[in-house]
Amino acid sequence: MTGAPTDSTDLTPASLRLDAAGRHAARAMDAMDPMALMRERFLVPAGPDGHPTAYFTGNSLGLQPRRVRQLVDEELDDWARHGVEGHFRGRRPWYTYHEQVRDPLARLVGAGPHEVVAMNSLTVNLHLMMVSFFRPEGRRRKILMEHPAFPSDTYAIKTHLVTRGLDPAEDLIVVGPREGEEGPRDADIVDAIREAGDELAMVLLGGVNFFTGQVLDMPGITEAAHRAGAICGWDLAHGAGNIPLQLHDWDADFACWCSYKYLNGGPGAVSAAFIHERHARNSELPRYAGWWGNDPDKRFLMHLQPEFHARADADGWQLSNPPILGLTPLIASLELFDEVGMDHLRERSLQLTPYLRSLLETSAAASGRDWFEIITPSDPERHGCQLSILLKDRPKERFAALERAGVVVDFREPNVIRAAPAPLYNGFEDCWRLAAALASLD
Repeated sequence: MTGAPTDSTDLTPASLRLDAAGRHAARAMDAMDPMALMRERFLVPAGPDGHPTAYFTGNSLGLQPRRVRQLVDEELDDWARHGVEGHFRGRRPWYTYHEQVRDPLARLVGAGPHEVVAMNSLTVNLHLMMVSFFRPEGRRRKILMEHPAFPSDTYAIKTHLVTRGLDPAEDLIVVGPREGEEGPRDADIVDAIREAGDELAMVLLGGVNFFTGQVLDMPGITEAAHRAGAICGWDLAHGAGNIPLQLHDWDADFACWCSYKYLNGGPGAVSAAFIHERHARNSELPRYAGWWGNDPDKRFLMHLQPEFHARADADGWQLSNPPILGLTPLIASLELFDEVGMDHLRERSLQLTPYLRSLLETSAAASGRDWFEIITPSDPERHGCQLSILLKDRPKERFAALERAGVVVDFREPNVIRAAPAPLYNGFEDCWRLAAALASLD
């Protein structure tokens, strides 16, 4: 570990100014923080002026760890040297390649290694989990989800209902925000679960909302679902690598996440899934089968063994052998997560994101202009590192000002900017640059 963050956010009025003195204070806080050195382990894109950007889109695509190129080159070299024998020879034999990420992924999400598998992409894994865990029978046939949800989740759930002969208009319960709010309240989700009662078969929610950055009460909602007799699963695309998770202890039935966001696995990187051990060890659980989920002792009997014998762990949900070059960058990134530790990353995240919020709020108060609203909850228990900023004044112009200043965020129509100070590579000066550019039109 490179060292825990210092108590570098005892903010003074000077540290919240968007002038040269404020920037100097931000640089000083970075200089006092030993974890700021982790930034050097990543490749940061250059901005319009040729200098490194302030990169805040780890909630969409994380930065490339410097070690990725070396590891990819090694796999290409082993392929050239060994051909098909690379499955059992070389530095990291391909036959068991996915097992290299099993332990670090399990540590990140609070699971046992036998409960986690790296495979496929996120939406494919959500469909596979619904094949096994959505078992409509009699009155119990409804799925509960949230609004706003990431579109792919909505498409997956609705089409899955249709393929089971059900009607999303009747069999999908959507819990949305109250009037004037941006995300659903935990209590409203729990109430909807209780009200659905024995009609509810599954709860499937985004643990951290893609749009607002809101963190749901995952243990409480899971418990409520189980009290109602329903399965509870989680989409953790915006949770894994962002907030501490304890999926096994929270008793989640399953969860899926991608690895190209906070986990820095590269564009289209291999996803992963968690299946609680009470299910993972049940080889009789219905599923779609493929040869890589088969018992390894029977895997290469091929046509001599036509029956599927599921592995009695999360690996039993694999369909195909893993894409080696798609997994390699994730190995490099997970090494950094293990080096630092999720608790220390969370500690730093709870310094950076409130600092960015304070910069914006202080600048708005000083100007006397109400030009934005932060729609991410301020309670540390209810947010990760993402800050979603609703721009009330000239949203496209402010986004363009960020681009000119070399600040990389993303824009969600019609007027929301999402910025994620990822603690592995963002710093206080990055936050200052974002706030200064946004406020520059005032």
